[in-house]
Amino acid sequence: MRVPFIKMHGLGNDFVVLDARKTALPAISGAFASRIADRREGIGCDQMIVLEPSQAADFKMRIFNSDGGEVEACGNASRAVALLHGTAASVETAGGTIALEPAAGGASVDMGIPKFEWDAIPLAYPMDTMSMPVGWDGLAAPMAVNVGNPHVIFFVDDADAVDLAAIGPVIETDELFPERINVNVASRAGEDHLTLHVWERGAGLTRACGTGACATAVAAIRKGIAQSPVTVTLPGGDLTIAWEQGGSIRMTGPATEAYRGSFEWDDYS
Repeated sequence: MRVPFIKMHGLGNDFVVLDARKTALPAISGAFASRIADRREGIGCDQMIVLEPSQAADFKMRIFNSDGGEVEACGNASRAVALLHGTAASVETAGGTIALEPAAGGASVDMGIPKFEWDAIPLAYPMDTMSMPVGWDGLAAPMAVNVGNPHVIFFVDDADAVDLAAIGPVIETDELFPERINVNVASRAGEDHLTLHVWERGAGLTRACGTGACATAVAAIRKGIAQSPVTVTLPGGDLTIAWEQGGSIRMTGPATEAYRGSFEWDDYS
């Protein structure tokens, strides 16, 4: 069975997109997704995205990290899918329904309303998610927020100086986070401007993380570090995040189609 794919990226965070909205695909396992994502023996990507029909929205988006785990949300992939779809659409995800709209050079995405309750993150036990009384190797008192998937955010003097490759996996897999966690380290780069590095759950260090940018901007606004809209600079480039207390998050930024190809399904199943 020959299956077409589209290779896309948002600020260097790259995806293999499989469009199954009209032609169904066989059942997809985590092992299959991991083999597709392998950069030496597969196509190579941070996430594999599968588009399917939906009864609740215009279509459904499934997201598999490079380790094969299926996750709830991906902001960069949402912009890529908006570019691919070409018109405004509602999209069902495991983290809730989001709204996409193509824009010049990319897309704008309504990412929904963030959640701050400890059991919505989720955490293993109750605590104040605005300033969590925990720390790891010099990183302390993060804020937790769920923006369709779970994040903790640390504000530091210099985000570039933190060895996130070393501490990220330790925090991600801490027993405090029963569904693991995305780890964000940010510093102030200017007025309403943040520098951000992200250790992404199931994918590791990434050039860009749309949900991480959303979570970090929301945290900065809540803490009075910045006002909406916030420019978030990641290693791959800039995203603009707008959010007002009690409302939905609006993320705007670029997306790019790299190339198209096809593969034999049985080679990865």
